[in-house]
Amino acid sequence: MKTETPVLDNACNLRASLGLALVALLVMGLLYSLAGAGLGRALFPVQATGSIIERDGVAVGSALVAQPFGDARYFQPRPSAANYDPMAAAGSNQARSNPGLRQRIDDTTAAVAARDGIAAADVPAELVTQSGSGLDPDLSPAGVQVQVARVAAARGLPPDVVARLVAGHTQARQFGLLGEPRINVLELNLALDALR
Repeated sequence: MKTETPVLDNACNLRASLGLALVALLVMGLLYSLAGAGLGRALFPVQATGSIIERDGVAVGSALVAQPFGDARYFQPRPSAANYDPMAAAGSNQARSNPGLRQRIDDTTAAVAARDGIAAADVPAELVTQSGSGLDPDLSPAGVQVQVARVAAARGLPPDVVARLVAGHTQARQFGLLGEPRINVLELNLALDALR
């Protein structure tokens, strides 16, 4: 009785292993990824492309990423530890006991109070602290409300007009119970620009 040599067994095993690796790579590495991306694009076309907001055919930002506004005519977002750069998204990682953090918060609180003409004690914490990502695009109604008088004065609008616009852009809790009411700062600022 003649038996196969170990060399042939090894060659068959190697060929089977390489075939399985190639099939797994193509099916799981390529086809699965393409199917997932295609399904996501079909079901959630706006979110899958970054929730880009366009005006007159020009991309002005993303509804998911905060961006700075240097003009007093605009509502200001939360501060960013990443300078509003999505490629550097991060918090400051400073502990609450860090004296540098306390000093930065005190300085920012004084600056926000002076900018918006309110007492330092009335400055909402979100206007002086950074979110975990450093790119949070939303503010609470309280964080926006303290800015209404400044924005209205800078734009020459009655404060009640700006307050109604804020109310119209306030998003309720998701499904009525998840999260807190919030306002997307970019969308609110674009709505302000559309008034005039």
